[in-house]
Amino acid sequence: MRTLSFGMWVGTCVISTVASSMLQAQRQIPDPASLISRIEAAQSPNRQGYDGLTLPELLKRFRVPGVSVAVIMDYRIHWAKGYGVADVESGQPVDTGTAFQAASISKPVFAMMAVRLVQDGRLSLDSDVNLFLKSWRIPDSEHTRLQPVSLRSLLSHTSGADDGFGFPGYDPAEPRPTLVQILNGEKPSNVGAVRFARPPFAGIKYSGGGVTLAQLAVTDVVRRPFAEFAQSILLGPLGMSRSSFEQPISSVIASNAARAHSGAGVRVGAPWHVYAEQAAAGLWTTPSDLARFAIEVQRAIRGPRGVVLTQASAREMLSPVGTGAYAVGLSVAQRGEGWYFMHGGANWGFRCNLLAHFRKGYGVVIMTNSDSGGALIAELESRIAAAYGWDSLDKPIPR
Repeated sequence: MRTLSFGMWVGTCVISTVASSMLQAQRQIPDPASLISRIEAAQSPNRQGYDGLTLPELLKRFRVPGVSVAVIMDYRIHWAKGYGVADVESGQPVDTGTAFQAASISKPVFAMMAVRLVQDGRLSLDSDVNLFLKSWRIPDSEHTRLQPVSLRSLLSHTSGADDGFGFPGYDPAEPRPTLVQILNGEKPSNVGAVRFARPPFAGIKYSGGGVTLAQLAVTDVVRRPFAEFAQSILLGPLGMSRSSFEQPISSVIASNAARAHSGAGVRVGAPWHVYAEQAAAGLWTTPSDLARFAIEVQRAIRGPRGVVLTQASAREMLSPVGTGAYAVGLSVAQRGEGWYFMHGGANWGFRCNLLAHFRKGYGVVIMTNSDSGGALIAELESRIAAAYGWDSLDKPIPR
């Protein structure tokens, strides 16, 4: 076997360094301004549909008062920008610090908290969740005899919980229920009780009630207020400084928070609803902060670890359970030639979506303050994917 002399080794290192530098130069991160301009402008070529509309025109077309966007590239926030107004009555503009309700994107953020507790040995994804519950129990039944309800099944909507919730929230002036009252369907809860109608992993049914039960298991274990614990274990370490699970929100978050608007783009009643179901629907945040959450998953899965998660823990969050499209907290799917993790959110007066690639370090988070925000989100995601050339081997990113 031929061995390298010291001089040959040095020469090889120099060549490798030069090649690496050339590769980095070829992959130089483009100026965001040109990409932003392309996304905001009418699209060319015009494929009909909404291509002929600029971004301000899209806001008017879909009756969305305000939208905030954060784009991820190379495992970093490439740019973030707000458009329109946070409140049609005051005219307060949306900026990158404007907080929106994450709605159901609260669920995967909470799931990361639960996975971190599993990583620390304080919970298990696959043990009977009744082992961790102190203040409520899943009743024994024919559905749980062969396989108990676990955190994995609760966080993937495959536990057999039959509620199908979607929580409507509460007017800020109304009394709010405890988690136990929500699970039992007792007043002042405004939803029915959580019941288990099939064995775990037999099928998928979206269950806000199941996630609420998982929240109760976590709080029974940590014995701390939920919002306080979230700040210490996840939001703080990830630098999500404009995020909070507090319900109602603090005056600090409220000072620059978007108001809820109807599908017609008008204010109706309260500025927003309050959600006692914090893990399922109660996170206030910004697209930039949710991008930090997505980047944590991406960096951890790339390895060797992220800030909060090990590589093994990230794999748990991205591994489908075998029934339905969910892994632990996140939905996963193939789009074109790429695999993405994602989650949407729909609270009263708010719509949002998070989408990020498993391996390539890019993604986008879009948040709106209107019931009609879904169509705008879909259009913006399409424009961003086209501008950046997502999942294209031979199409260079425009400079």
